[in-house]
This record gives sequence, C-alpha cells and structure tokens, in this order.
Amino acid sequence: MIKVYVSRFNKETDSEPHLECYKIEMTPQMKVLDALQAINDKYDEDISFRSSCRAGQCGSCGILFNGNGALACQKDIKDGAIIEPLKFPIVKDLIVDKSSIENKVKDLQLTLDNQHTNGLDNRLTKDNIKETKKVRSCIECYSCLSTCPVVNIATEDFGGPYIMRYISKFESDPRDEFKTRIKESLSEGLYNCTSCGKCKSVCPKDINTFGDAIERMRAIACADDLGPLLEHVAIKKNVLETGRSLQEPNGTAFIDEVENYKNSKIALFTGCMLDYRLQHVGHKLLKVCEANGIKIDVPKGQVCCGSPLLRTGQVDAVQSLVDKNKEVFKEYDTVITLCSGCGATLKNNHPQFGSKLNVMDISEFLVDKLNTSKMKDVNMIVTWHDPCHLARGQGIKDEPREIIEMIKGVEFKEMKYPCQCCGAGGGIKSGKPEIALELAKDKAKMIKDTGAEAVITICPFCERNLQDGLDESGYSNIKSMHILELLDKAYE
Repeated sequence: MIKVYVSRFNKETDSEPHLECYKIEMTPQMKVLDALQAINDKYDEDISFRSSCRAGQCGSCGILFNGNGALACQKDIKDGAIIEPLKFPIVKDLIVDKSSIENKVKDLQLTLDNQHTNGLDNRLTKDNIKETKKVRSCIECYSCLSTCPVVNIATEDFGGPYIMRYISKFESDPRDEFKTRIKESLSEGLYNCTSCGKCKSVCPKDINTFGDAIERMRAIACADDLGPLLEHVAIKKNVLETGRSLQEPNGTAFIDEVENYKNSKIALFTGCMLDYRLQHVGHKLLKVCEANGIKIDVPKGQVCCGSPLLRTGQVDAVQSLVDKNKEVFKEYDTVITLCSGCGATLKNNHPQFGSKLNVMDISEFLVDKLNTSKMKDVNMIVTWHDPCHLARGQGIKDEPREIIEMIKGVEFKEMKYPCQCCGAGGGIKSGKPEIALELAKDKAKMIKDTGAEAVITICPFCERNLQDGLDESGYSNIKSMHILELLDKAYE
C-alpha cells in the first residue's frame, strides 16, 4: 500500500489547487498513469488527466512528478509521490490550457521558410540532417518548459528550452531561408539560460537543448557579432591575457603558493576561482590529503578549462586552452577537480577538442580514501546543494552525501529540491545577475527550511551565489561552504 498525492482543482468549486492523498496497492511496473486510473477506480473519483498513446510518443500525458516534468505513461509511481499539473492555466485537475505556448509558436512563425515548391534541394545533406535531428524529436509534452528554473521565476522574458529548441530546429536546417533565426533567439532570451541541464534530464526524448540548441546558437551569435553580453566579452579578454577567466588574484595565486611532489601521479586542476579567489579551499584540500596520506601535484602552466567561453558561445579561444592543459597534465594518471563546472568541461567537452584525461571530482576521489578514525567531531547541521554540472553534468550525487555522512557529529538534512539550479551557471552570474539572485533566493528558502547551519557544495560559483541568496534573504547566519571546508573541520 502506498500513498499518492494528487493535485485537484475544479474552477466551479475551488479557489485554488490543493493536494489530496490516496492509498492504493502498487502493482509491479506501475506507472503514474496506472496509479491515477487505480485511484479513480478505487475511490470512484473523477480525477481529470490526458492520455492517448501510452507509449511515450504523443506527449499528451505530461505532468509534474515531485516538481519535475514527466510523462505519466512512462514515470514509475513511488510512495509519497506528488502529482501536479504542468505550469499552465489549469482547466481541471491535471488538465491544463496550453494555448499560450501554441500561440507563441504561431506568432514567431516557427515553420520552414522555403521558396522551393517541394522544399527539397541540394542543401540537405547527411551531415546537416544529422545535426538537425538532434533537436527534431520533440513530442511537445512541455516537461522542459514547466521544469525550467528561469521560466518559473519569470523575472525576465525567456522563451525557455521549448522555444529555444524550436528556433534551433529551423536555424540548423539549410532549407530554411528565414534569415533572422538567431535574432529571434536573442529576443527570446538566448542568454537567460543557466546551462543547468534540467530540460534534458526530464525530456522523454533525451534532447540536449542547452548543448545542441542554446550553446550552438550562442556560438553562431558570437561569430555573427550578435553576442555575447559585454560581461562575457570581459571574461574572454581575461582568459586571453592571463589564462584565467578572472582578473588578477586577491593576493598570491594558489598555484604559486604550493610545492609539488616529484613522484605523484595525481594532479589537481585548480580552476580559475580556486586559483585566484578561493586559495584557502586549495590549502584545505592539501591538509585533508596529508591527513589521509595522499600526495598530489598542483602543476604550474595550467589555464582555464574554457567552460565560461563554451557556455557563452566564445568557442574560438577554447582549442588553445585545451592544448595547453593537455600538455601540462599528460604525465598524470588522475586529474582531480574542486569545481563541478571544470570537471564537467574536462570530462565532456575536452574530448571533442582532442584531449581525454582521467578526471575525477574530488568527491569521487576521496569517498573511499578518507580515514574516519582520524576525524574529530564536527557538531553541525548541514544540507547539500547538488551543482548542476556535478549531478547532471557528471552523474555524481551519492559520493558527496556519503562523505558528509562519514563526518562525525554532522547531522545531515536533505532540502526539498537539492538538484534545483541556484542560478550561478551559463554565464548568468556575470551577465544576468538579477536572474542568478532570484534563483539563489529561491534555493535559500529551501536551505533555511532544513534548519541547517551551512549548505555544502562542490562548486565555487554555486558557493558564492548561494551565499548571495542567503544574505539577500536575511539568512546570513547560514553559511555556504565547499565540502573541503567541512572536511577540514574534521581534521583540525
């Protein structure tokens, strides 16, 4: 017997939606759609919902499952599941009015503009068919649109992943003769995306809207002198002048402060923030490693991973960065990172530029190497924030939590949506700080509700933005900390 919470709304009797709890027997491989039908049968209810093909092809049964977009016919039911309508005006219960997005598509004239009578010409090749196919399999379930954090805060107009994908579909089709697709994307908020990857994670067709649509169109915008934002231009200037995305360091760069081990085959990729701004985190890493008998190098000559440039479309400067880092780290067996953005870029993007290193996030690296017998009690209540480029970008969720649970005296409390984007990525923190702050404030409320004294993460940008959100929300007593700062307390 499981409990299922379903949002109910009837405009004739209800002023607003409310959740009702139902108990049903869970059968093997039961989907949300089966659970809804079981509720109606058992309780003689009339919960309204849409469904058609039951095969994940029509998109009609889109709903929110525990806050994330999903297809009711594909999502496994779970005990305590919360089933709600997509974020459109509600007609009844789980049925919504999608006319607003449908009208927007019509207004944007998102159809193939081709003067050839049959729409076929020699511009259509196997290569560009392959390119356009990446964003052509959408079934219009609108899961991405209802899950996008930027769309949901509504501080600025943003067409969201659905509209960005739609525009990209035609922009990448060589038969399309409409010349202003990139300008369309800019007017719909091309630079308002945080690169969180949430849209891909909920898409039943696994469409990578950020990578294959938004990031691609940002690169085209830059090539056509239509982008990026001025703040992003400054980042590229820094990279070209210093090898770092930031201006000169506060004090001495971390790399210049440390000595290396001559025989270590493990190297640290510092990243720009740690090297120039958060040197103390690097020193805490060295302390934790020493306490556990681990020797690591911090090789000189390494430069920015290129993530800030890739995310903002400034791809022309990336190859040289990849080549420099490839040379610096070629003799090492393992390269560890303390920044989720760096780790995701080294793992996912650098191979496209000819470099494949054995990269491990610090939580992956340390989880089976920590000597808990040497730890001291750390009497703190903490919660954990999943960086987007760690949880979705690298598939790492368990290891950080396991490390936190190892630390004596720490009480760990999970927040409501630990994987929800804090707003720091995709060039948003520098280019659209108002969006970053609103998302951080939303996350700050979740952190506060846990009763935690600190929120732990593994991303310098998340760490900084979360603290901004906490401070702005009046929760300055709660601190945002890198996981190494927490571990450092255990080895004091």
